[in-house]
Amino acid sequence: MIYQIRQYDIHPGKMPEWVTLFETHLRPIHDRLGIPIIGAWEPVSGNTFIWIRSFDNEAAIATQEAAYFASPERQALGSQPQALILATRIELMRSTRSA
Repeated sequence: MIYQIRQYDIHPGKMPEWVTLFETHLRPIHDRLGIPIIGAWEPVSGNTFIWIRSFDNEAAIATQEAAYFASPERQALGSQPQALILATRIELMRSTRSA
């Protein structure tokens, strides 16, 4: 199992709009496509939204991301998600525990 820790700096004042977009549109697309979201965190203060999703292996990331971006639901959003994001950082992680 491989995990992506995704950190998005959201434009100031846009966090409520981002969280709504994430929960009402982005999370359901992930659920439908079988891309598990382990968790998502909204800052108490600041503008960095953090979320973690998992994949079976590194090769699966490209395949599942292609399906995500090609989905009609995601295409209907256009550049709306990117318009709210100031910067993105993505780290690939493995668990330190044996399966």
